[in-house]
Amino acid sequence: MAENTILAEAKSIIEAVLFAADRPVSVGQLAGLLEMDFDTVESLILELQQEYDTGKHSFQIQEIANGFQICTRSEYANWIKKYYTTEVSSRLTTSALEALAIIAYKQPATRADVEEIRGVNSDGVIRTLLERKLINIVGRKDAPGRPMMYGTTDDFLIHFGLKDISDLPAIEELDNVLGKYRTDNE
Repeated sequence: MAENTILAEAKSIIEAVLFAADRPVSVGQLAGLLEMDFDTVESLILELQQEYDTGKHSFQIQEIANGFQICTRSEYANWIKKYYTTEVSSRLTTSALEALAIIAYKQPATRADVEEIRGVNSDGVIRTLLERKLINIVGRKDAPGRPMMYGTTDDFLIHFGLKDISDLPAIEELDNVLGKYRTDNE
């Protein structure tokens, strides 16, 4: 088979795998699957990204949590939200979101750190976040009782569409957004 045909087939396979996968797929995983070198697979992904970006597609290929995933473009978010308005079970409670935000910005954070900021017992929400694999235990604090310290997981990055933790908005940006949200909803 001609090299162009092989590369075109490999690009189609990459697209199919990214479409079917429910989480980001690394270049290494794709290279292993295709039995091709890392650089070739990476360049095929970049070609696919450009094709999606230049065409009139509602999807894009994004780098998320050290892998790639096909995602809906942000301009279609309202339509997707409208479609999924009944999907209540996957939502996090306000309490869980508060605890998750504290852990995300302060990590590693202990339960006591979360409770000090929230002002209430957080055992239940931390258990929920652990069950949903949005946080995990990253160690123990060198303090009396050696409390567990928590940090965010790759599932957290995937859930919020972040490439890495540095993609979180600055706390000042959050204050501005939350202030506007509170004003709009009063």
